[in-house]
Amino acid sequence: MSKPRNQCAKGHGAPKAKEREGEWDFYWCDVSWLRENFDHTYMDEHVRISHFRNHYELTRKNYMVKNLKRFRKQLERDVGKLEAAKCDFFPKTFELPSDYHLFVEEFRKTPGITWIMKPVARSQGKGIFLFRKLKDIMDWRKDVGRSDDQKDDIPVENYVAQRYIENPYLIGGRKFDLRVYVLVMSYIPLRAWLYRDGFLRFSNTRFTLSSIDDHYVHLTNVAVQKTSPDYDPEKGCKWMIQRFRQYLTSKHGPEAVETLFRDMDNIFIKSLQSVQKVIISDKHCFELYGYDILIDQDLKPWLLEVNASPSLAASSQEDYHLKTCLLEDTLHIVDMETRLTGKEKRVGGFDLMWNDGPVSREEEGIDTPGPGNFVANTHLGCNNDRKKQLRQLFRSLHSQKKVTS
Repeated sequence: MSKPRNQCAKGHGAPKAKEREGEWDFYWCDVSWLRENFDHTYMDEHVRISHFRNHYELTRKNYMVKNLKRFRKQLERDVGKLEAAKCDFFPKTFELPSDYHLFVEEFRKTPGITWIMKPVARSQGKGIFLFRKLKDIMDWRKDVGRSDDQKDDIPVENYVAQRYIENPYLIGGRKFDLRVYVLVMSYIPLRAWLYRDGFLRFSNTRFTLSSIDDHYVHLTNVAVQKTSPDYDPEKGCKWMIQRFRQYLTSKHGPEAVETLFRDMDNIFIKSLQSVQKVIISDKHCFELYGYDILIDQDLKPWLLEVNASPSLAASSQEDYHLKTCLLEDTLHIVDMETRLTGKEKRVGGFDLMWNDGPVSREEEGIDTPGPGNFVANTHLGCNNDRKKQLRQLFRSLHSQKKVTS
């Protein structure tokens, strides 16, 4: 068994640091390293690694939907339909080829609507296409009829077929989705932090349903959009979430915006709860997830997917600033130096939104967080004066340490 010891080793998308075979304390690894080495690596008590062993229960598209469906059924059985309805934030989804017959049955109920096919284990928009006719996916139908020997010879890539959101909210006539960051330090008990900053990713071409083959219209992935002939690297295709929140408030008013962002909070919590009992909650592990959320014209948020290794490459100076601060704040919470007390509700740009239960916001005028006046400790898209907050936090921690010593 290899034994970790040197202070920091690199992984996919992480800051560059020399990777060694020897000992280390902290590893921002990629998921392929995890798959090959985790079970064979001895880790001391203090060692930290940037993924949970079976992170794919949430980050593979087919497993995410499977777990959400199971969790919804459990809520309906244990609590009731009203609570179960809070899980209705992902489009109707089928895994192909295994669910092909169920998919065809659903497809024929609603002819003419648009569906989207996504490979379950690929990223950056690779392999995705839209369709309205069954003949467009006959390759998967043919696979159902193959013998087991043939299937062993040529493995078939699993896809999900998902109802396409045909009425996305548009800004300037263009489609977008949101990238939001959630940091999970533990699943048992569930302890999760929500980052205040994030961004919108826009398509480069005005939205229309008349050309479903045009990826520049329908896919917002930066990896796709930057290959567009008229892509401008200076302007990019992103907005910061603060700008988006201000835009929505001016168009729809603060109450509608609060409802939307509260519905997004629900997505983060319910999705994490859906895998809480299946994720291996190793004390050495943490995970920074990148959530992709789509907003429709009715200001309803939809969960598209959750990324285990959200890109930390920057496409602009603003993007660089966001991601370097995100990494710095993540490391503050991982807290290799054991400076934190464990009672913090905010560290840098992160707010503690769940700590084995909902976390209440500390606001003037709210004495007790009872059912009637509970306000969740989430501030997505709000002012992020993280430098000032960090200075105050660590000054306070330093003072407490001096007093106790």
